[in-house]
Amino acid sequence: MPANTLPSAELVALLERAPITHLLGRRILALDLDAGTLVVEFDGKAEFQNPARQIQGGMLSAMLDDVTAVLVTATLEPGAFCATLSLNTSFLASATTGTLTGKASFERRGKTICNVRGEIWQGDTLIASAVAVCMVRRPG
Repeated sequence: MPANTLPSAELVALLERAPITHLLGRRILALDLDAGTLVVEFDGKAEFQNPARQIQGGMLSAMLDDVTAVLVTATLEPGAFCATLSLNTSFLASATTGTLTGKASFERRGKTICNVRGEIWQGDTLIASAVAVCMVRRPG
């Protein structure tokens, strides 16, 4: 798939099937399977705020888990899926309500284990980053 293009309608339907997609307000902006990269937007909703009126860290972690797993899932054959084995997250700045950009890229794409780096940005500020280890599960 050429860089900076959207995935096929079939892939988008698969990736949007999960309720978490709608909760987080994820929209795919760019998927480059050759480069192994994904860019999405999330809605930083008021319901995600902690008492300090910042986006709660658990919601940012959910976004990081989502963007890294979606990248892996986009590369799989029909019927296969991925499960996150670990997600090591670093919180670098606070986020406010509004649009957040998620980015993911492969560090290593193995047959059954993938190492994926994820980032959450708000404007030009890196809010949080994570390294995910994902296991590919195949039918049968």
